Amino acid sequence: MRVTPRAGRTAIAGVRDGQLIVKLAAAPVDGAANDALVAALADAFGVPTRAVSIVAGQRSRTKRVEFAGVRPEALAAQLPALLDE
Repeated sequence: MRVTPRAGRTAIAGVRDGQLIVKLAAAPVDGAANDALVAALADAFGVPTRAVSIVAGQRSRTKRVEFAGVRPEALAAQLPALLDE
């Protein structure tokens, strides 16, 4: 996924080049943007925060995220509804 920190508001903004685009209001200071990303994804997909973890890209705008205990098909099924908001 591709993350844009310091956006006007936190939102899932779409998909571009196969990457989910997430805008975060938090600044990338002391892990605040990473924490905001985990919280936003957990809220958007209806999973506990502890089920979401950043597995690659801790210090990059391009990140790889893992959802523990959630089937990829379930996430993919929810994505169209999230992009319509």
